[in-house]
Amino acid sequence: MTSIKKLNLIDIVFFETENKALFLAKNIFLVLSFAGITGICAQLKIEIGAVPVTFQTLAVLLSGALLGAKKGALSQLTYLGMGLAGFSWFSRGGGMFYVLSPTFGYIVGFVFTSYLTGYLIEKGWGKSFKLTFLAILFGSIILYFPGLLWLARFVGFNEILLIGFYPFIFGDLIKVFLAVLILSFGQKIIKRSQ
Repeated sequence: MTSIKKLNLIDIVFFETENKALFLAKNIFLVLSFAGITGICAQLKIEIGAVPVTFQTLAVLLSGALLGAKKGALSQLTYLGMGLAGFSWFSRGGGMFYVLSPTFGYIVGFVFTSYLTGYLIEKGWGKSFKLTFLAILFGSIILYFPGLLWLARFVGFNEILLIGFYPFIFGDLIKVFLAVLILSFGQKIIKRSQ
């Protein structure tokens, strides 16, 4: 039986089970679903140069916050692996040669972003609006470390902030607020269910 303390939004939407086969099937479904959602969000883009504006970040942040650190990161590893295997669901295609893309570092960063966001939420950072905002913001920021380091190979270190960071600050803040609102709405559902 699931204790109220362990409930999260995913537990309410998707049943809890002690049957190992159903438990595994549910988790595979959730991981693949968030990989797919990330792929769909990659197609919602605005081309502005070397790095497009996409909705992927919102999906990545929610994958960690809703699935937890491990499953969230696994969903992004699945997204990365399937994209490299040939699924054309990165913002500009897919396949092994995508590692030569200026945006590949951001995709690698999705794994870290999802894990950190999920980890912070699991550690209690989802209990208030302010803490949730900080957890999501930190997750969003960590994305830029591998993203900018990889981008520097293509544009140089002098240009990475101008090309790979500054144009995205406003949009990222909107995505952070959207993620926090979604999580806050989820918390209200949890409280009503209790």
